[in-house]
Amino acid sequence: MTKTISTKDMIVIGLMLFALFFGAGNLVFPVMLGQLAGTAVSEAAIGFLLTGVGLPLLGVIAFSISGQPDLLSLTNRVHPIFGLIFTTTLYLTIGPLFAMPRTGSVSYEIAIKPFLTEQDNAIPLFLFTISFFALSCFLSLNPSKMIDIVGKWLTPLLITFMAILALTTLLYPLGQPMAPQVKYESYPFFQGFQEGYLTMDALAALVFGIIVINAIKDKGAHSPKLLLQTGIKSSILAAAILAVIYFVLAYIGASSVEKLNYLANGGEVLAQISQHYYGTYGGIILGIIVLLACLTTAIGLTTACSSYLQSLIPHISYKTYAVLLSLVSALLANAGLNDLIQISEPVLKILYPLAIVLMLLTFFHPLFKGKRQVYWFSLTFTFLVSIVEGLSSSKLKIVSLTNLYSDYLPLFDIGLGWIIPALIGAILGFIWPVSKRRNEAI
Repeated sequence: MTKTISTKDMIVIGLMLFALFFGAGNLVFPVMLGQLAGTAVSEAAIGFLLTGVGLPLLGVIAFSISGQPDLLSLTNRVHPIFGLIFTTTLYLTIGPLFAMPRTGSVSYEIAIKPFLTEQDNAIPLFLFTISFFALSCFLSLNPSKMIDIVGKWLTPLLITFMAILALTTLLYPLGQPMAPQVKYESYPFFQGFQEGYLTMDALAALVFGIIVINAIKDKGAHSPKLLLQTGIKSSILAAAILAVIYFVLAYIGASSVEKLNYLANGGEVLAQISQHYYGTYGGIILGIIVLLACLTTAIGLTTACSSYLQSLIPHISYKTYAVLLSLVSALLANAGLNDLIQISEPVLKILYPLAIVLMLLTFFHPLFKGKRQVYWFSLTFTFLVSIVEGLSSSKLKIVSLTNLYSDYLPLFDIGLGWIIPALIGAILGFIWPVSKRRNEAI
């Protein structure tokens, strides 16, 4: 007999999913976007919501629809080699190389740094990150109760504080939004769209999707229809909360410039705003809540990445992977928030278009009957553009290719040059003759 999922359980799962997504970048990037976008904050925020909320929602639903047990199985639809490389790169990106270290650095920026003098920065950062990742590692070794703890206690507390901060800034704004900075002057919507990449949530959705499915199964539901329905409802709830908070944070950032001037990152902005309104106690409360939110995300990422790596190399224990990932994350977190953001941006510009196309193809999988060439051509053409877009924002920029794409490829200058090649690749793959030697449908 199929068990139904109660509304209460669906809400708890939705809040758990929100808390997994709402970690380091989700706090700092909307605020910084608001500061830089100024009077164009609404357009920029809508673009940000498409990649920061819409894509994670799409990712979880796509995973639910696919019926695949994990991301590696899903990406194997393209090719086993692609599946292994893409999946491993994605896990390392949202794990020890970028997203996990960022949970530690954001926690430090908001919870610790505002109460220290500038001279104290290096040693406290090192001690804090070691302690933070030691705790997240310990908790990730037995995460079975994470869903109920996060969904029932942490998330409501976080939402309550954000609601209080939002009401305060709406009733007593710091000032009026200023003119947009250079990169938001011409195309604020598309700039916001790319800024949403930095949250890494669309990539994380491909990993957290299986956590949602398992959480629903733990509540007693196993039929594909019920899994899909509950997955969609809980994802929509999480996405709705994220969207409201992002808009609020973006507005807070936009209204803060007149009083605080332009600051280095969103962590500093949020910390100074909280102290402005609530003094030292407000800073402490915000710091504790941010610390817990980032800790939750770190636990989820440690669990997911360790489980994946153990599936690749089973003779190394889950516990060993958790310890190694936490150690690497602690060391990289000492690079500081600004450097982590700068380093991760080119990688995300390469990975995000691939993830978006993979999600869309997963939705349309039944329409082209799972023909492998559709996946292969579409993702190959996407990669040929996304790698140039990614490298163009780094020191490895390929000037000749960048100029060529800029001159002849539509949408390249606004970071969406991969869209037309991806579509052409899908059409080409669809009409490509099926090999007689093997079954090309997957």
